[in-house]
Amino acid sequence: MRYFTRRPIIVSSRITPLTIIHFTRGAMTAAAAAAAAAAAATATKATTGPAPWRKLFLEHVQAMPSPELSLSTVRKTTSPSTGTVRYSPRVRTCIFRGLFAELPANPKNDAELNPDGVYESDYLTLTTDRRMDKVAEFFGVEAGSGKEEEEKMLRGSGGGGPVEAVFWVKETGTQWRVRGSAYVLAPDIEDDSSSGGKETIATLLSRMRRKGRDEDDKKKEKEKEKGWSFSREITAHFGNLSPLMRGSFRNPPPGRPIAAPLPGDDDDDDDGDDQKLLGQKVPGLDDEVARANFRVVVVVPEEVDRTDLSDPTRGRRWRYTYVGDGTEPEAPGGVVEDGWEVVEVWP
Repeated sequence: MRYFTRRPIIVSSRITPLTIIHFTRGAMTAAAAAAAAAAAATATKATTGPAPWRKLFLEHVQAMPSPELSLSTVRKTTSPSTGTVRYSPRVRTCIFRGLFAELPANPKNDAELNPDGVYESDYLTLTTDRRMDKVAEFFGVEAGSGKEEEEKMLRGSGGGGPVEAVFWVKETGTQWRVRGSAYVLAPDIEDDSSSGGKETIATLLSRMRRKGRDEDDKKKEKEKEKGWSFSREITAHFGNLSPLMRGSFRNPPPGRPIAAPLPGDDDDDDDGDDQKLLGQKVPGLDDEVARANFRVVVVVPEEVDRTDLSDPTRGRRWRYTYVGDGTEPEAPGGVVEDGWEVVEVWP
């Protein structure tokens, strides 16, 4: 099994090679903005329109009372006695936060948003705490290994580990399985010194689409692109959470034994009220502790599996595989639509 740390996953040799883009903290340089625009233009040519599964998927998710999904990853562990490396599955329930670059509107969100109508994508978005084990799984490294280099890496942007997200939409009798690679967006995403940030941005831009089509729109969107920021998108996602949810990123480290002392604790001053550490509310956007632990996770899909069981006498199933632009279908009965091979298979 292959794992990737800070390296983009290229599933097909037909995908356009990526360009590394340099950024400075908080804003793009003129050269970086030009490079970003070039990467976006390449992506628009490579995928001429939205994925053929996208519209129906969003309709189904919006029909759910809560957009919950099961996210599976691969855990790497090493036996302390034999040194044997083992890989095992892990799964947990997460909340779908929309498609990347298209943050759902929230009138209670006070964060500055990116200019509207610049980009769209087919990427799934989640949020998580950097201290959770699944972050190490996104990077393909062992959680809590104690290795300084790996621990430093896990504090930044990058990843690319394999994941599968499963949605069961009871309202439509449909199961959606989205397989791909997960990338972590950290505060260093646009730091010039962050190689993980640069590679992550390049990977994501390679398949993001600019919304402008005619020449007038393209001129307007080019101006908007100069103000579009990955860092701003992270803050906007943080602002979209409730104060209680933002406060959860101030909680003690997930998975740590309650009886173990917390970093910086003074045992002599312990009053035994452990619950005071939970249920905190963060009303603003600049809480240093919460923001340091908050992460946006972007899943770049390579294969989508849709199974329609709404008719118990005639189940149907379709498989969508990303193949890039200008390719011919390989599966019997398959067709290529906007860079995706679509084929109906037996359920």
